[in-house]
Amino acid sequence: MSMLPIVNEQDEIIGYKDRAEITTQDIYRVSALWVTNSKGDILLAQRGLQEAHDPGKWGPAVAGTVEKDESYLDNILKEAEEEIGIKDIEFKAAVKRRHTDPYNYFTQWYTVVIDKPAKDFQIQKEELEGVRWYAREELARELHEHPEQYLHLGWALEEL
Repeated sequence: MSMLPIVNEQDEIIGYKDRAEITTQDIYRVSALWVTNSKGDILLAQRGLQEAHDPGKWGPAVAGTVEKDESYLDNILKEAEEEIGIKDIEFKAAVKRRHTDPYNYFTQWYTVVIDKPAKDFQIQKEELEGVRWYAREELARELHEHPEQYLHLGWALEEL
């Protein structure tokens, strides 16, 4: 059983629910990591094909649902190590965004610059199909031409 904090419109915890009992009226918390390299390329991860939400789509290199007794930062540090094998790296807090369609949550974004080949990340095969680097222009083109293959990331190209 995985208990998640439920928050109000101001992102204040108002209770807890089991992940399986979350409804579209419940607002929960997610943390996400925007990984770039020193050339400005962006590391994206392909979600596992068995994932309940958006299977197979490309999204941030790391993302996770914040659980009971975790902060956004605790969660992203845990998820970064589990999903792509990075640890002992300091992440910079970036923007917090509210998402409401079709799921209802706040995402606290973090950023980090890492210079290493995609093949050198240790991928958690239970959650991810893989990771790859995208040049900024390539990702902008892909988001325009094949939006169905990606999570909503167009805003991130501008803001992160």
